[in-house]
Amino acid sequence: MTILIEQPDHQLGSQMEEKKLCSETNETCELVLDGGFVVPKDISKNDGCVTQEIAASNDAFIAPEINSFGQSFRDYKAESERQKSVEEFYKSNHINQTFDFVKKMREEYSKLNRVEMSIWECCELLNEVVDDSDPDLDEPQIEHLLQTAEAIRKDYPNEDWLHLTALIHDLGKVLLLPSFGELPQWAVVGDTHPLGCAFDESIVHHKYFKENPDYNNASFNTKYGIYSEGCGLDNVMISWGHDDYMYLVAKENGTTLPQAGLFIIRYHSFYPLHRAGAYRHLMNKEDEENLKWLQVFNKYDLYSKSKVRVDVEKVKPYYLSLIEKYFPAKLRW
Repeated sequence: MTILIEQPDHQLGSQMEEKKLCSETNETCELVLDGGFVVPKDISKNDGCVTQEIAASNDAFIAPEINSFGQSFRDYKAESERQKSVEEFYKSNHINQTFDFVKKMREEYSKLNRVEMSIWECCELLNEVVDDSDPDLDEPQIEHLLQTAEAIRKDYPNEDWLHLTALIHDLGKVLLLPSFGELPQWAVVGDTHPLGCAFDESIVHHKYFKENPDYNNASFNTKYGIYSEGCGLDNVMISWGHDDYMYLVAKENGTTLPQAGLFIIRYHSFYPLHRAGAYRHLMNKEDEENLKWLQVFNKYDLYSKSKVRVDVEKVKPYYLSLIEKYFPAKLRW
């Protein structure tokens, strides 16, 4: 599904193109995403991160250089107690996330027979959740949701669907709570990856896959495995967790979010794809278009993690209005 965004001054094509906006004294190049969403070229060259210089000239969100622990973001080799627990998490994740396990989880949780509640009620439940796989954050998850949403809202005030996507992208982490089955952390959080084909070397702590039952399965340990070129990510079994669960909840409850929003929810933890470029041979054309939006979203998801607190009551009315626009009052979970 192509995302259409109104452009009052001009109409842009539906395909990504490079445009040069030149003057006698200055030349600026931009990347135009599907639907007319513009990302400055100097930002795109920097993995989607807004540098201090870019931010100063555009009044944009400033991506910090270190996380709340004083270390580089997603540094899985830094020496700290937090890193030790993160590595232990990934060891369990890589050993236990098998093709059969994911198939079982999808079948069980697609019933959506656990709880009935609103989106905001689910946001409040996340006050009890801390993600053990995250080397950058130890705050309650609702803080991260609002940090991400508010950072995007600042830079792209007219894309309300993207603000709401940011707010809800991690709601699936309620799987850690008793009323949702109290799944172990390795079955809920962390980077995701495909099952049914070879484990790419770019996956964090790859060495632990050697203990996974699928590792020596001849049908699974080749580049394509059970899949084919361009089969589409919708046909690929991805490790189970909060991404796929929240995607199921949103889709089956009839959300009107655009397809790119659902793609972000479903694959935002798929770092081997959107950061390392692995598994692109499995993508189809629709995936390629949606990936552009995911890569824009990712810099806010990653770099908005900080100790800066958000006034929940102040921003709550705005997000309640978006929830009403894109979701039913009550959802099955």
